[in-house]
Amino acid sequence: MKQLDGTGMKRLHRDWRRRTEGRLALVLDDLQGPFNVGSVIRTAAALRAEEIWLAGRTPEPSDPKVGKTALGTDRYLTFHRTAGPRDAVVEAQRAGYQVVALELADGAQPLHELALGDATCLVVGHEDRGCAPATLAACDAVAYLPLLGKVGSLNAATAASIACYEVRRRAWTDIQH
Repeated sequence: MKQLDGTGMKRLHRDWRRRTEGRLALVLDDLQGPFNVGSVIRTAAALRAEEIWLAGRTPEPSDPKVGKTALGTDRYLTFHRTAGPRDAVVEAQRAGYQVVALELADGAQPLHELALGDATCLVVGHEDRGCAPATLAACDAVAYLPLLGKVGSLNAATAASIACYEVRRRAWTDIQH
């Protein structure tokens, strides 16, 4: 076994793109850490998300600190700026997305058990405060990522990455069965 060269990687990824259906987007609800925002952008681009809504004080992709981790991948996404996260949720719903907040909250369901349609928009909240109550109320569902260790929560960018991958993994599994 050997690592893939550039051509091999292109073939591998092209095959997965052909097997991937469904739309993916994100709302960043006042996510303030520029390195977190850049990491979310890079993951979103890698998993072929279409759109990202930037709400509240979430920094722009043009911020140099965001760019340090996004590494130019922002060019593969469409960005929308809203004054508040509730506005972003409403816009995503109007664009046809089922909007799912990632939050440790009463009544939240494990993401892997949540029924998802063919267009999912994940909402990621502030690094310390999470999603605003008005944001949670506007969403179609609230989900969490089950954790097993003694650490009760994940970094916002890490949680976004796992959730984006889970949405795609479920679509791949559904197609194969």
